[in-house]
Amino acid sequence: MPGLLARLRARIPLEEGSLVLITMIWGATFIIIRSALEATGPFFFVGVRFAFAALALVLFSLPLLRDFTWREVWAGMSIGLCIFGGYALQTCGLQTITASKSAFITAFYVPLVPLLQWLVMKRPPHVMAWVGIALAFPGVLLLSGPDDSGAGFGRGEMLTAVSALAIAMEIILIGLVARSVNARRVTIVQVLMASLLSFAAMPLAGESVPPPSWLVLGSAFALGVSTAGIQYAINWAQKKVSPTRATLIYSCEPVWAGIFGRMAGERLPGLALLGGAMILAGVLVSELRPGSRKQRRDAAQQKEQTDRTP
Repeated sequence: MPGLLARLRARIPLEEGSLVLITMIWGATFIIIRSALEATGPFFFVGVRFAFAALALVLFSLPLLRDFTWREVWAGMSIGLCIFGGYALQTCGLQTITASKSAFITAFYVPLVPLLQWLVMKRPPHVMAWVGIALAFPGVLLLSGPDDSGAGFGRGEMLTAVSALAIAMEIILIGLVARSVNARRVTIVQVLMASLLSFAAMPLAGESVPPPSWLVLGSAFALGVSTAGIQYAINWAQKKVSPTRATLIYSCEPVWAGIFGRMAGERLPGLALLGGAMILAGVLVSELRPGSRKQRRDAAQQKEQTDRTP
């Protein structure tokens, strides 16, 4: 067993292993959120969740708070706006759709990342990114088709699809600033920003503070503390993991959500499962680069020859 762990550590960098664990946790959160929404509104839940996350980060980061820079503040606020859009819209969508369906639609953000890189970083998408989108988009339509209740592409599906765009933008922004800021300070700003925006949205959405509930507070606390660690880990890991590589790892999130959803008794119809499979295929295809494996092998051989040269 120690030898196996050593080989895994050699093959999987710590940063990538952290993102894999994060993806598993994300898959479980869909069920937790959907259960909590039976006792609270979406904006209050998101606000409390990120308030707990901010509190946890501040308590463990007091010595670092004095060195804030304006770049870190603006970066955290920008990322926090995207986090608010992604989590709030996704949570609103979970009021009317299953956790499994929400996870698969959310995964559509992966093929969107190359498009946003094109718009923001002026990097044209690879041809495989277009193939991935061509697979994933009809997959979203199939996944959102009529189910046993007769519902089709409704409000929940639409909100979740828009949340995928916000999450894709979050990935891009983190990739832009991760190497030039302190990960913990930026994380504090972004989760605090997401919390404040969520509470501010409550009166606009006609949402009131719910009665006290241990389910809501317990779920928000657990997700808040895990969110604090997750957002910090993402900012830390993406200093060495590219946005494209990170999104490839994140693509397993709906698989974990489907597993946990199945354990909770959720069942998707056949066409929805086909749509989910097409989304996953689009996610994976969008990250493929034909010939890249040969190029990596040639580079490794060249490096080995160089190392052997006296």
